[in-house]
Amino acid sequence: MPQVTEVLYALLGTGFTFLATVLGAAMVFFFRKDLSPKMQQIFLGFAAGVMIAASVWSLLMPAMEMAKAAGQIVFVPVGLGFLCGGGFLMLLDGLLPHLHLGAQQPEGLPAKLKRTTMIVLAVTLHNIPEGMAVGLAFALVAKDGDPGAFWGAVALAIGMGLQNFPEGAAISLPLKSEGTPTGKAFLYGALSGIVEPVFGVLTVFVAAGITGVMPFILSFAAGAMIYVVVEELIPEANLGEHSHTGTVSVMVGFLVMMMLDVALG
Repeated sequence: MPQVTEVLYALLGTGFTFLATVLGAAMVFFFRKDLSPKMQQIFLGFAAGVMIAASVWSLLMPAMEMAKAAGQIVFVPVGLGFLCGGGFLMLLDGLLPHLHLGAQQPEGLPAKLKRTTMIVLAVTLHNIPEGMAVGLAFALVAKDGDPGAFWGAVALAIGMGLQNFPEGAAISLPLKSEGTPTGKAFLYGALSGIVEPVFGVLTVFVAAGITGVMPFILSFAAGAMIYVVVEELIPEANLGEHSHTGTVSVMVGFLVMMMLDVALG
């Protein structure tokens, strides 16, 4: 069982990223129009860049250092965790009914769900590995008390929050433009981020229950995030022929997360 402080720290970190999603969804009360395709490309690309950088600096590199310190063969827990994380998201992607913004056909198993529900589920998939990553980062701070780890966790939470804010708006605004009442559009956008504290805390419990598994769990979260980036975010950010908007946004997001991690971590 994890210590109470580890759970509380995980809730604190993932609560911040969840709040960013809520604030983004609240933009539905101030704007009437949907996000333009260009703005959606920018937000998606930025999110992809942030998640790539976070996977490297905040997850894979610490996982390698932990495995080495524990006397493990580094590439075994790190490589296995990375592949399992990607496989886990691939499994959820194939099972969970969801519908991406702008798409006509849903993915996952057939289900008689409302269009709005499947749109929310699509973004919810993205938020699962983010919650795992932030929850683990803050739980490690509570466990080790390392000031460097604390600022690294803060950098990760800020990076995730920066991309969660437009993500919340990217759900609520299109739903409103499709005729969903403003209050419900806000609620759907906000709820898409609730899985972050849920999976953040669940991951902390799993990591605490198995000795020496932390390098695997960190790499698992990294693999899950990279799957989301490659499968969903980058393709959606590069919609349009010969468009460089998504590519530039990915690079900017990567740079911002890298600078946050280096400056704070």
